[in-house]
Formats: sequence, structure tokens, C-alpha cells
Amino acid sequence: MTVTAGARSFHEPVMVDEIAEVFAPVGGGWFVDATLGGGGHAEMLLRQHPERRLLGIDRDPEAIAAAQERLAPFGDRVTFRCERFDLLGELVDTAGAGPIAGVLFDFGVSSRQLDSGERGFSHRHDAPLDMRMDARSGPDAGFVVNTYELAELRDLLKRHAGERYAHRIAVAIVAARPLHTTRELADTVKAAVPAAARRARRHPAMRTFAAIRIEVNDELNLIEPAMRAALARLRPRGRLATLAYHSGEDSIVKIILREAADGVCECPSTLPCICGAAPAVRLLRRKVTRPGAAEVEQNPRAASAVMRAAERLEPALR
Repeated sequence: MTVTAGARSFHEPVMVDEIAEVFAPVGGGWFVDATLGGGGHAEMLLRQHPERRLLGIDRDPEAIAAAQERLAPFGDRVTFRCERFDLLGELVDTAGAGPIAGVLFDFGVSSRQLDSGERGFSHRHDAPLDMRMDARSGPDAGFVVNTYELAELRDLLKRHAGERYAHRIAVAIVAARPLHTTRELADTVKAAVPAAARRARRHPAMRTFAAIRIEVNDELNLIEPAMRAALARLRPRGRLATLAYHSGEDSIVKIILREAADGVCECPSTLPCICGAAPAVRLLRRKVTRPGAAEVEQNPRAASAVMRAAERLEPALR
């Protein structure tokens, strides 16, 4: 298959071989790529088995357009939806795609979004403060930077990015308002941190940009409802895989999968269990899987990726 330049540049799919290994035993049926991007993972899933159909979800219209080009040879085996992935349950039900054979979540921002200077995701380009994955709606990064109280800015930098100099950066941003461009924001952050941090290999504004992007797109709050909807719609022996690049993302995934694997009982500990709690999934790997050295060398943005995977169990007999 010929991959268009637009699809190729949108996203370099991460850990494709590992994802393929997770889903190989599943066979045919409906799959959901909840974070479609340029369609790299989706292409692999469709090629892996001829009787697979795929529901591809992405909130970014540019991603949908790139994926449509890449996946055009698969024809009506692919259904596209330009929506947030926390609507997964509703989208699956409306498409008549349940029960699902497999679900993939590839969290975070794509290479194309980072490299598109006009989108405002990166400190490397001078652009308006936007950072919205769906530029059609919602407050942008300029709203966060210029209207949040100092304490709100400090707390989101700590919460979303673990920023060591969160208070100093927040004070500097408030003092420099109004800020209109990514260059202004990056320069403000750089001036706020100690000299040693300014000399570090990574630009000192990287964490600030990531934290603001997560806030603008409400990224962390979308994960739990989407994953719970996916697990509820997985068929027995269906599988779910996640790729996370941020500790906040992976922490949410870990908690949800561990609860599903443990079958958490809600009954009082002093009484017999009557809630019917039982494990819903088995974890395919107790520890996360990371990309190999060769992949990281070829695609440095894969370095922080961690993969988790689980398989839906047969319903317990009562």
C-alpha cells in the first residue's frame, strides 16, 4: 500500500509490532482505534486479518482526513468519526459495532500536531497560542495563559507536568500578560527558570507546553470514561491495548485495568460478598512494555511510550 505524505507525516505509529502481537490471537470482528491519528496502527490491524472492520475515532479533523487517505483501499471496512474518544460507548452503539473484538488507545499528541507550527503545540515554532486538538471548539491555550489565576497556573504545571519551577513560571506568566504567541510563552518560561535549567538539553518550556496542552484538551479526564465504555463492550477474549507517554495517563490506565483484573468487591469486609464482584479481564503483562532501542533510535518520540494490554474474560457463572 502506498502511504500518502500527509498520513505519513501525521504520526509515526509507535510499537506497531508489539501492538500486532497483542491482537494477533483475536481474529476478526469490530475493532476500535480510539485515537486514529494518521491511521498507522489502524492499517496494521486491518491488514492483520481480512475479516476485521474498524471504527476510527479522532477529535482532530486533520487526523481524520489523513487517515481517510491512508485507509481508502480498505473501503467500507472502515468507519470514521470525528469526535472525542470519551464518546466511545455512544459511537460504538450508534455504529452497531458491538461487541468489540479489540480496542486501541494511543494517548497524547501526534507528531503532526507538534510539527505543525500554526497549531501552537510546540515551543519550537512561533504561532498563536492555540493547542486545541479540535480547533473548532473550546477555549485555547491563550485563554489558559492569560486568564487563569496564579495558583491555578502553578497547580496545573505541577499536576500535569511535575514542573519543578511551577511557582516561578506561573509568577512570570502572570507578570508578562498578555501573551499572544508560543514564542512569547517559551521566552517567558525560559527567563523564569534558573540558569542551570536554561542550559539543559531539553528546552525549559517543554513541560509547561505539555501541561497547558493537557489542560486545554482536558486529556486526562477523558481516559476513564472511554476505557470503562470500551471494557464494557469488549466481547469475551477481546483485547484492549493502551500506549501512554505521560505518567498521568498511565496512572489512570493502570488503576482501571488493575480494578478490572482484581474484581473489586464493594461489599462490607465483615459480610459475605453479594455484589457478584469477579475479575473482568486478565492482564496480558503485569509490567509495562516499552519500545526497543532500535525503534527509539529511529523515532525518538517513542522513548517515553509504555504499553499495557488486557483480555476480556468469560462472564462468571453465578
